[in-house]
Amino acid sequence: MDTFERLESEVRSYCRSFPAVFDRAVGCRLYDEQGRAHLDFFAGAGALNYGHNPPALKQPLLAYLAGDGVTHGLDMSTRAKRAFLERFDELILRPRELSYKIQFPGPTGTNAVEAALKLARKITGREGVVSFTNAFHGMTLGSLSVTGNGFRRRGAGVPLVHSDTMPFDGYFGADVDTLAYFEAFLDDDGSGIDRPAAVILETLQAEGGIQSASDAWLRGLEAMCRRREILLIVDDIQVGCGRTGPFFSFERAGIRPDLVCLSKSLSGYGLPLAVVLIRPELDQWAPGEHNGTFRGNNPAFVTATAALETWWRTSDLEQETRRKGDLVRTRLDELASQHEALHATTRGLGLIQGLACELPGAAEAICQEAFARGLVLETAGPEAGVVKVMPPLVIDDAALACGLDILAESAAKVASHVAREAPVAIAGGRE
Repeated sequence: MDTFERLESEVRSYCRSFPAVFDRAVGCRLYDEQGRAHLDFFAGAGALNYGHNPPALKQPLLAYLAGDGVTHGLDMSTRAKRAFLERFDELILRPRELSYKIQFPGPTGTNAVEAALKLARKITGREGVVSFTNAFHGMTLGSLSVTGNGFRRRGAGVPLVHSDTMPFDGYFGADVDTLAYFEAFLDDDGSGIDRPAAVILETLQAEGGIQSASDAWLRGLEAMCRRREILLIVDDIQVGCGRTGPFFSFERAGIRPDLVCLSKSLSGYGLPLAVVLIRPELDQWAPGEHNGTFRGNNPAFVTATAALETWWRTSDLEQETRRKGDLVRTRLDELASQHEALHATTRGLGLIQGLACELPGAAEAICQEAFARGLVLETAGPEAGVVKVMPPLVIDDAALACGLDILAESAAKVASHVAREAPVAIAGGRE
């Protein structure tokens, strides 16, 4: 029995899908203790959009630490925080003509969601929040109450209350207008759903199976919320910071949420950092009404500032992400058409793409085959039925092509098992 099995909780998850002890990481590659390189199409579940240990971020971080820069500052004013606020306003908010106050909750995504829900209820005086089928917003109780996954919800151990679920765009198929369905519930006094404080959504559901809402649906949802004085919260924790192309995933639809949650790749280096963006007139917190010991992660401010200055002064990264996303989609479309036995379709935007396999167990088997060949991939969706392709945004074309070749080999291997009517081998996949 190794150290991890002997001492670490059974709750550990990703290590079961990726059975190796990793030692170091550079760019788009992880290296295990034996020195074997693994191409990373997982990117820290979206926390490493700029790859592992990017020099443009590492050097400012090392210099800050060597100079005895403030590491822990609660919500005190520091030089590192000021630099981040100024660069975020200069490079992200003002070019998009967005006006938001910036709140630093605790440093993780679920902290941001909890703060946004709490503020929405305070502002409106209403308790309910509407979320959508297959949503994922975090693992703390408030975030779980607006998460759709039954396995994760059952882990709460208590009733998850003050929330209702509506069908996401396309949930009933292309011919059903789920916004009309939602609005019918709001119009009907007999529906059992009161006017909520807020609606929370991911414009592209990452953990939920790489399901993307259409631009028209997003605009319609925003308009409905405005008519009814319901706050609109966008959770851009996994698909923001350039993952779909633009910095915010909602830019494509031209909407302006009331509250935006960001985390994961915000620090750019894998350091914990989260923010809630708040329309100024909604910033109704009393001092100290919401706080957290680690809401002032100054090393993360340093790397976040460096990431903004390195990649967001121009539109180059956005354009490259779109271009690489098109390359990925082309290869995934080819895989789906070549291996009919997988009953696969493709979905996604930018550099978060999915190969959705109707064949039970196929996506997990493909990811296991890929890992054996040196490629780190995870699954998504309520039944782990989608192969999730999410490399660092800065991956070079050669490495991207290499990873897609490995994925193609792995899909072919699984498809050949199916063609021979052999069982799809699944061993220890992630819950």
